[in-house]
Amino acid sequence: MPVISSTQRKPLLIALAIVFLFVIFQTVPIQFQRTTSTTTQSNAWTSSSSDSMSVGPPTTTAPWQNKTRANAAFVILTRNSELDALRKTMQQLEARFNSKYNYPYVFLNDEDFTDEFRELTTSMTSAETHYGIIPKEHWSYPPWIDVEKADQARQRMAEQGVLYGDSVSYRHMCRFESGFFYRHPLMQNFDYYWRVEPSVEFYCDLDYDPFLFMQENNKKYGWTISLLEFESTVPTLWETTRAFMKEHPEYIPNNNLLNFISDNGGESYNLCHFWSNFEIGDLNFLRSPEYTAYFEYLDKAGGFFYERWGDAPVHSIAVGMFLNKSEVHFFDDIGYRHDPFMHCPTNQNTQKKCHCNAEDNFDYTPFSCMNRWQAA
Repeated sequence: MPVISSTQRKPLLIALAIVFLFVIFQTVPIQFQRTTSTTTQSNAWTSSSSDSMSVGPPTTTAPWQNKTRANAAFVILTRNSELDALRKTMQQLEARFNSKYNYPYVFLNDEDFTDEFRELTTSMTSAETHYGIIPKEHWSYPPWIDVEKADQARQRMAEQGVLYGDSVSYRHMCRFESGFFYRHPLMQNFDYYWRVEPSVEFYCDLDYDPFLFMQENNKKYGWTISLLEFESTVPTLWETTRAFMKEHPEYIPNNNLLNFISDNGGESYNLCHFWSNFEIGDLNFLRSPEYTAYFEYLDKAGGFFYERWGDAPVHSIAVGMFLNKSEVHFFDDIGYRHDPFMHCPTNQNTQKKCHCNAEDNFDYTPFSCMNRWQAA
């Protein structure tokens, strides 16, 4: 058995101590780093679960926490007498969407809004509210209209039982929504609009921004319900439209949506249209040279007063002539009702965010144009 002298023992102990410390310092930081990393990931996971109820570490903020918004507004043509119905609609719109995004409202009327109307609509939202009067020239007969002829036309339509056939104000409304709402001074600073009417209902939570969707995907027009127009209200609308297309071929692209509104290559109108009491659109499309030229052509023809041309077929025919299908969007996930029709999403996952009955969905009923849209 070897004997270690006292002079040899000290250096050996020092060497063993150095080796021991080296092993300790190499091992402890690795363990500390692993523990710290695991704790950080665990905290991040917990934060994600509590803030957004999603699984996994956070990668994006909730859409309503994103400060980026489109330059857009709700636009509502309404009267003081519709206050209660409008407040019900606003309550749903705020709960389902706008309380998270705070897009402004623009209210338009052909007469002054009362203080009560302003106060009680402003109280429904934390977003900005704007109130405007429609210029008289946008809600009256233009100088080229033969008023006596218009009166006789209304009388005939009333006798025939045409819906709103005898209404002067309805005709002013259709003309205003066709060619003037987007020209109002309060709308000039916006690029997108969402049309809202009193008494409509919104059935589904929206966890994204439809305005930003339109902007980022180059969409010009969005809709939820499509249906057939009453032929008695538009007997010469297509004839006038064909004359416009013949005079202005430069405005008609080859890749368009005419096969949604015509079943025979444009020879006749199949009466399909997007129901414009709901629409989300690009205001710059309505301000475009082609749409401006089309509306002015129709306006000079007089059909808003001599017949009963609606803004829904006017908008829809313009979309069919000037846009292609990639620029038009069906908002299937927006549950919506305007009596008597309703769009209710039938997808089960979407239904989890809605309170409507999918069996009441209008899309595939006999008077719907959904099949035509899908074939276009």
